[in-house]
Amino acid sequence: MSGYASGIAKGVAPKARLAVYEVCWKGSGCFDSDILAAFDRAVADRVDVISISIGGGDGISSPYYHDPIAIGAYGTVSEGVFVSSSAGNDGPNGMSVTNLAQWLTTVGAGTIDRNFPAVVILGD
Repeated sequence: MSGYASGIAKGVAPKARLAVYEVCWKGSGCFDSDILAAFDRAVADRVDVISISIGGGDGISSPYYHDPIAIGAYGTVSEGVFVSSSAGNDGPNGMSVTNLAQWLTTVGAGTIDRNFPAVVILGD
């Protein structure tokens, strides 16, 4: 990427397995009941990590008690499952980040080209 870290990117354990749960429907959107059911099914399937890339909508975070991702993730995290979620898709405006519950690891990305300069000084 931009001349940094050239080589082949790898990142999945050779024996890793994926479980995929469909919660969004073309023309209908994502139903809270399907999101919650997917969290429950993932716990029953004994997954170790959930990566949920649903966020945004109107770009405003709902109170946790109205947010199916916050509710489902809370129960899932309490079962020992790590939950990573997207920060939303409605930025880069102020207050446009979603999935803010403290028990989630929220990940944001950007489309701005940027440099990654680094200086490393080694001692003995």
